[in-house]
Amino acid sequence: MSSGKATDTDALVKQMKATKAQGDAETSDKTEALLSQAISMAIDQGKKYLETLLDDDFIPPLFASLKEELEKSGLAEAFQTLHNDGEMPGKNMLEFRKKGNNGIALGRKDVAKNMSYYRDAVNHYYEAYHWANLIVPKDEDFVPTPEELLASEDEPYFTQKELDEMRSIICANCAMAHMCLKNWGHVRDESKKAVGFNPNNIKAWYRLTKPHQMLQIWEEARNAIDSGLAVEKENKELIQLQNLLGEKVRKARLHRQQRDQARAERTNRNKEVWRYSKEEKIALGRLPMVTTVKDDEDEGDGDAVEHRWHHHYPHTGQLPRTRSEDGVWAWPVLFVYPSHRQSDFIEQFGKDELIAIQMAQMFPKDESYAGNGETDIAWDFNNEFRCSNLVVYFEVHCMDVDGDDSEKQVIHPDSVEQLTDLGSAMRFYESSQALQFLYACEKTSLSFWFCQTQGVLDTIPPGCSYKVPWIRYFTI
Repeated sequence: MSSGKATDTDALVKQMKATKAQGDAETSDKTEALLSQAISMAIDQGKKYLETLLDDDFIPPLFASLKEELEKSGLAEAFQTLHNDGEMPGKNMLEFRKKGNNGIALGRKDVAKNMSYYRDAVNHYYEAYHWANLIVPKDEDFVPTPEELLASEDEPYFTQKELDEMRSIICANCAMAHMCLKNWGHVRDESKKAVGFNPNNIKAWYRLTKPHQMLQIWEEARNAIDSGLAVEKENKELIQLQNLLGEKVRKARLHRQQRDQARAERTNRNKEVWRYSKEEKIALGRLPMVTTVKDDEDEGDGDAVEHRWHHHYPHTGQLPRTRSEDGVWAWPVLFVYPSHRQSDFIEQFGKDELIAIQMAQMFPKDESYAGNGETDIAWDFNNEFRCSNLVVYFEVHCMDVDGDDSEKQVIHPDSVEQLTDLGSAMRFYESSQALQFLYACEKTSLSFWFCQTQGVLDTIPPGCSYKVPWIRYFTI
């Protein structure tokens, strides 16, 4: 509440109290004393009401858009009574429920127009459910007076248990109408509401099983069957579904167990990779692996889909691991050629292997090409991907300015986001995105047969640390 509004309210209340005090001084009998007491109570209540009205967060019930806003106004019950003035929720609920039942019955009789009848039945059940939510239930020990018994003929009353049972019946019937329309998602939702209101509604359990069967959610279907049989062991319809879906449920549970086992194994491998990276001071990071592709590009080309597949850098889903033959850690690496929308994948890139050597294996020397100078790479139309044209670059002096390695700055591309804990690394692996590894090491005497690379290494001062981008993918 603003200070100006508060001042006006205080002044008004002060004036009212002064007028009351003057009246009290002139009081001569008990009647006037009682009147004075009532005025005092009205002043206190009026002050609270004025403070509520002048509160900046106060929303009048008429303009409340949320239930919380209506309750905060303190007038929820009064507004609900005013809103339903002249209406009879109990009577309306029963009438719309009856209309919905009639709609289903007419739909079964009239095959030509049954869809229209079923849709009308759904709407009637929705109306019945709406009115059911407006009914204020009576206490379980409620004893009606003769007048209330007479009024109940027009507007019946319900206890909380009776109201929940009625809601369950309405939702189950609505699920039946949706089942006739084959709206399996709505059948599932309405059946869940029905068993939520009354877990002993056997029809609701059956109608919850059917959509799971049609949607091929076998385990959920079996759970619904088991819950229904717990209510009624000899229910023929549920037993028939149990026998029908038994084999499919068994296979679904077996597949789930296999998925859980595979997930547990991936989790263990993720932890192993993280533990090794921490020990070897390897920083793990991630980057977006999707680039822009125009929909109209290469339209009509049969290879367009394959080109886009390469251009989007698909993740192989493989994790770094130790090689069985020598126990050396090897990383899955992707070499990307964005100019041609192509890529090469190396499943096991050893920790101590040289990037240049791997590239040399992919792009042999000029002497190995045909006499006409053509390369063996089908997509290299201009014969550009030769060893003599390749250059390997290393980024030097990429630590923080203080030189204490307190902040491990990442190497290109600039969009790399470093993974800071095991949780983020595991979520990243589980989401099947690609990794980028930054491997810090000391300068050594490396002899690449790429003269360009050797020239870069010769420019590094003795004793200087540098980072080699030992990454999951390289842009060529």
